Amino acid sequence: MRRLPPLNALRVFEVAARTNSYAEAAAELGLTHGAVSRQIAILEGWLGQRLFTRSGRRMAATPMARVFAAEVSLSFDRLTMAAEACGQPGTRRILRVSAPTTFASRWLIPRLERFHDAHPLVEVSVTTVTTGHEELRGGFDVAVRRGAARADAWPQHRATHVFDDIDMLVMSPALFGRRPIHRPADIAGHVLLSSETRPGDWGDWLESAGLAHMGGQKRRVFDHFHITLQAIVDGLGIGIGPMPLLDADLKAGRLIAPLPGIRVPRSGYVALVPFDADKSAPLTGFVDWLVGEGRTAPQPHPDS
Repeated sequence: MRRLPPLNALRVFEVAARTNSYAEAAAELGLTHGAVSRQIAILEGWLGQRLFTRSGRRMAATPMARVFAAEVSLSFDRLTMAAEACGQPGTRRILRVSAPTTFASRWLIPRLERFHDAHPLVEVSVTTVTTGHEELRGGFDVAVRRGAARADAWPQHRATHVFDDIDMLVMSPALFGRRPIHRPADIAGHVLLSSETRPGDWGDWLESAGLAHMGGQKRRVFDHFHITLQAIVDGLGIGIGPMPLLDADLKAGRLIAPLPGIRVPRSGYVALVPFDADKSAPLTGFVDWLVGEGRTAPQPHPDS
C-alpha cells in the first residue's frame, strides 16, 4: 500500500500556502482558524518539518512548502480530471464568477445568455466587487479584475487577458443637444463627473486632449462609477467612460462619445483562476468564452 499523507490536511495546506494566510484559508474552506492550524500541524508531523513560519501576524509558507504546494495543486488537478472523466454525464454545474460591478452589469451579464445557450448544463453565478482592483479572496471559481496578465502580478492565480480598456469622453444625447461638444475646448463650463474608484480618469483625459489647464472646472464626485454613470445618463454632466464596457449604452443611444479621437489606454481586464481550482471543462470553457467575447467586442466608431 502507498503511504499517503493525510489528504484532508493536504487540502488545507494547499489553500493556506496559496493564500499565505491561515485566516484566509479558513474563510475559503469554511473552517475555523484553529482547525486550519491543527491540519497544518498534522501534516508537519507527518513530514517531520515545519511548513510555515510566523511573519508578523501572519503564518508564511517556507520556500520548500511553496514548492510542495505547487506539486500538490497539480496532483489535485489530475485527480479532478480523472473524476470528471469517470463522473456522471449530464450533471448541472454551478460556476462562481467574481467581477467588478460595472464590468458585470454593463458587459458580462448582457452577454451571459450566449454562454448559457452554448453550455446549457452550466449555471453562472455572478457576485460583484466595487472596484476592479479589490483584493482577491476565496469563494469563486474565476475572478475578473483590471490588470496585466503577468505571472508576477497574480502569483496565486493563472491570469488570462480578456480585453484592453480605453477611456473616452461620454455624455447624454440630451445634454449634447443643449450644449454640444465638437472640439475639446467646448467642455468649458460643463460639470465634470468623476468617481472615487477611478480617480485619475479626468486628469489623464484632459492631458491627452491638451486641456491640462482646465483641471479646475466644476466637478461632482461619486463613490462608485456605476453611480457616476447614472448621473451621466441623466445629463447632470459629462464623464469619462471605459470602452468596450459602455458599447451597449452607445449602441442604444443612452450615451454618445462626442470626441472619439481622444482615447486614453488603460490596463485591461484579466480572468484569474486559482491554482488549486477545479480545472473542469465548464471553467476552462468559460474563460475561453470570455476571451472570445473580448476579441469580438465592437469598438466605438469615430462617428459615435
